[in-house]
Amino acid sequence: MAFALVDTHTHLNSKEFNESVAEVVGRAVAEGVRQMLVVGIDRASSERAVEIASQYAEVFAVVGIQPNSAHQATEADWKTILEMAAHPKSVALGETGLDRYWDHCPFDVQQRWFQLHLEQAAKSEMPFVVHCREAEADVLAMLKEAGKSQQLRGIMHSYAGDMETALVCVELGMHVSFAGMVTFKKSDALREVAAAIPADRLLIETDCPYLSPEPKRGKFPNEPARVRHTLDCLAVVRGVSSEELAQQTTQNARRLLGLPEPNLE
Repeated sequence: MAFALVDTHTHLNSKEFNESVAEVVGRAVAEGVRQMLVVGIDRASSERAVEIASQYAEVFAVVGIQPNSAHQATEADWKTILEMAAHPKSVALGETGLDRYWDHCPFDVQQRWFQLHLEQAAKSEMPFVVHCREAEADVLAMLKEAGKSQQLRGIMHSYAGDMETALVCVELGMHVSFAGMVTFKKSDALREVAAAIPADRLLIETDCPYLSPEPKRGKFPNEPARVRHTLDCLAVVRGVSSEELAQQTTQNARRLLGLPEPNLE
């Protein structure tokens, strides 16, 4: 079976890839990663995400304001984000969410921007991508409130939380995506969470240039070609073949994000 993986979260728009996007995309395709999402964290990076997506058939854009960028965002930025969300290669809003680890942005400002993304996602019937770092209870509270009026359609990206939070997110309609962290030697608890996620809600990602998976841990920058290592780890944890899990996670991503059939040639 030909692999057709989807890396649901990359930052090919970061400076580490300024001179190498074509090579990085080429290496990913050679490893079976037929589609990848480039995710914005502010206006400029979202613009770059759309630019890259416009240049490569395999790449799609996610546009939004990340919580650690929210204190610098303006109404004009948001207007531009909404315009970019209508681009044919834009497939989701984000990354948005909440972060208590970094002290870059007042928490009430983060919440206001998260709410804007949630409301726009509902209005436009567009999926959204959630960044959550040491703010699980706060994120759940806002997701539960948003879920009172709709079945949520989003991604808990680079998931690193506990079992209870993950299962509540699934109940609300969310997908859960795992990055290289799930492959780390001390991530037994996270692997237990990954094993418990329903097959139709599971996604994989690199979050590159960060979080290189084992056996590439520590090698920077990470890149989409390495998502296969995360896939193989999850396949072992879940007791299925890598081929089966590749097919499942690709179907999940395509269904949620409205991606076209990948080119397997």
